[in-house]
Order: sequence, then C-alpha cells, then structure tokens
Amino acid sequence: METLDRKAMLGPKIRRFRTDLGMSQTEMAGEIGISPSYLNLIEHNQRPVTVPLLFKLGQAFDLDLKQFAEDDDAKIVAELAEVFSDPLFRDQPVRPAELQEFAVRSPNAAQAMLRLYHAYRQVWENARHGAGGDGRDPLPDPDHPLSPVEAVRDMHQREANHFPELEEAAEALWRDAGLDRNDLFRGLTAYLADRHAVSVKVMPVHVMTDTLRRYDPHGRRILLSEALLASGRCFQIAAQIAVLAHHELIESVIERLQPADGETRNLLIVALSNYFAGAVLMPYEAFRTSAQELRHDLELLRRRFGASFEQVSHRLTTLQRPGARGIPFFFIRVDAAGNVSKRLNGGGFQFARYGGTCPRWVVHEAFRTPGQVHTQVARMPDETTFFTIARTLDSAGGWHEQLQPQFAVGLGCEIKDAKHLVYADGLDLPKASGATPVGVSCRLCERLDCSQRAHPPLNRTIRADQHMKKASAFSFEE
Repeated sequence: METLDRKAMLGPKIRRFRTDLGMSQTEMAGEIGISPSYLNLIEHNQRPVTVPLLFKLGQAFDLDLKQFAEDDDAKIVAELAEVFSDPLFRDQPVRPAELQEFAVRSPNAAQAMLRLYHAYRQVWENARHGAGGDGRDPLPDPDHPLSPVEAVRDMHQREANHFPELEEAAEALWRDAGLDRNDLFRGLTAYLADRHAVSVKVMPVHVMTDTLRRYDPHGRRILLSEALLASGRCFQIAAQIAVLAHHELIESVIERLQPADGETRNLLIVALSNYFAGAVLMPYEAFRTSAQELRHDLELLRRRFGASFEQVSHRLTTLQRPGARGIPFFFIRVDAAGNVSKRLNGGGFQFARYGGTCPRWVVHEAFRTPGQVHTQVARMPDETTFFTIARTLDSAGGWHEQLQPQFAVGLGCEIKDAKHLVYADGLDLPKASGATPVGVSCRLCERLDCSQRAHPPLNRTIRADQHMKKASAFSFEE
C-alpha cells in the first residue's frame, strides 16, 4: 500500500489551524519566528515540520503537541477506503495515495463525501429491509444521516473515549462517600441512602425476569436482579447514581457533543452513565498505575477492582488524560455470528464501519475455547502490526431459563506497545515473527490468496474457471 510520510502530513494541518485562527501567513510566521515564505513551503509539504518548530507552535498557541502531531487524518482515510470499496465504484479505482491526499488537502470535502455516502447507505439499508412498508420514511434526514448507534460511536471516537468531567465526578464520589474498594457495594448503597434517600434491593429473578436494573421513582428504590454478578451490581448502582446525582453534568457533556435527534440523545445518556459507572469501579489513577504495575494482566486487574473482563478491557481504552495517558488500545465486541456490537479505534487500528471483521482475527477463535485468553500478532496489508488479546465474556446474569447471549471481546495495541503486556512475554516483538496476515474486512483487504475470503476486494474482477478450483472462494483477473 502506498503511504505518505506522516511528518509531511502536518503541513496542511498547520494551514488549517492557521486559517481557523483567521491569521495570515505573515502573522503566524512572525509568532513562531520564521519567514512567511518558509511557512508557505511547510504548508505545502515542501519543508518538514521539525521538532523545534512544533515546540514554537506549542508555546505560541498553547497547543497539545502530542495530540497535534498525531495523524488524525487516518480515520478519514480508512473511512474513505471503505466507501470506495463499495461495488458502486468498481469502475472507478482510487489509489490509497489519492485518498490520503484528498483527506489531508480537502478535509471538509472528504467529510462531505463520507456524509453523502452514509446517507446513501442508510437509504439502501432501509430499502433492503422494507422500511417504507411499515409507514416509516425510508429516506434519512439529511441533517443526520448516521444511525443513532453509529452517531454515538462516532462521538466517543471524537472524544478519544475520554470524558474528563465524568472522571472528576467519579473521583469526587470516592472522596465524598469514603468508598472502600473491598466493600464497594455497601459504600454505594450507603451513599444513595444518605444523600438521595434511595434504597437498593436485590430482587428474585422470577420477579425481574430479563430486567437487570429498574429504578422505581415513587418508592425511591433501585431494584437489581439477583442474576447479576457482584461486579454487575456495583456497575448498575453507579450508573443509576450518574442519572440521579449528575444529570446536569451529563447534560453539559451532551450539549458539547450536540446529538442530532432525541434517539441519539437518549442513547448518549445511557452511554455516559455507563462511562461514569466504569470510572467509579476503576478510579482513573489507581487503575492506570495498577495496569502498569500488573503489566495489563486483565485477570488480576478484574480481581483487584472487582470488575468483569469486559469492564476492565473497556476501561483501558479510556486512559487518555493529558500527562497521564495509558496505552492507546482498540476494542471490539462481537457475537458468535461476527456481528459487531461495540468498537473503538485506537493505536492506529481502524475498524470497518460496514460489515464484519477479518475471519482470521483471533477474536473469532475465542468462541472455540470459552473463558480462555487468546493472543495474536496480526499484520495488516500495509505491514502495520498489532498485538491482540481476545476472550469470551462471562454471562451478565446467571439465570438458567433465559437464553444467554454469547460475546467475545478483542483488545489490542500497536506492536511497539505490546512489551508492556504480560501476554506478550516470550514473543520476538521487534521482528513480530509468525504474525498472522489479517485485514480490516474482506472488501478492504488485498490478500488475494486468502482461503477465508467472503467478498472480493476493491476493484478486482472475479475470474470464474469451470476447470479449476482453488482453496480460496474467488479467483481474480491479473
């Protein structure tokens, strides 16, 4: 895959930053002590953006240099690649370098292209499933073409899955309530009783049926199902505290995120309440230092903090506090059929928005041996390499009569960060020997010899030969 130098990508980013400030090249050049002509060369990628120059920018304009230097165009490029993998564009091949240049030089046009495609895709999905037959309008609202679920995912992605206001509120709860990690359930219930006159009652499963938590505003009670494990009970109480005690705070976050409709807003309230609950179970600094001390041993972390495997895995993706960051992990949750119910890009890894994941990825293998941790060194077609941990999840509830949902989660990072994970001990990480060749999805993967391919890749013509059968489901014209 053709790539461009990341350092060169900062030129257009500096130009966008300057124009957003309403400054001329002469004015900005004067602020950072270079000539306007030199700044012009930088903005057009004719000169590199050096480290000393980045420091000058940071001092002059109070920039977070680490965040500014990151290649935040990667997500747009990945989404554009997915758009152009659609059969709609089969006769119009677009090279990766063209997508990169489009995203960097014309970010607003690229975003408009993505928005238009999302609207088209929603129309296509609605028509496919007969949305117009039940009285619903099959056309998406042009003001918000994304589905509410996708919109909430995108909001989390834009915030790097880190909400400092909720982190601070969770830390304040620990101080105000005098919580004890070894008896968190008692501490949370006492806080609710003392501060909000709300009681907590664990109810029989035949009363709650498939409901895990219900708040009774008239009786001022939180009813929890006895099917919940201890970690689930604490999590559900903390999520209800977020709604009861921090409604205005959550509203202020929502105001910043600007959801497009009521459905997205309601989903966002639930998501932010759950974020707060995770921050209560696993306070930021205590969890971050423990993760480093235990070398990200997820089993030990879940025992230390009384949390589930999924809760610990998801919490690791939120450690993005400036000056106290954790490893940039990516996270995904899938069911046995490969449907994705949660995902978060991180560490340079980009998930496909549409369709499933690569069948060679270890997260699918986890279903073969439930409860065991699987690891994998995975190499993408562009030679970037990632380390992934995967495991099936324990049931959220323990009742027998209900059909138990089955999920597996994958947690991964760039190979350079794998040395900080106990699961990578014994691997030859610098060479990443034995890496499994994987892709983002079949439509975006150029590995033509893959025997597990479900769809042909972008802009490849299928060759059907009645006299030959290969291991792969497809053969392609040279």
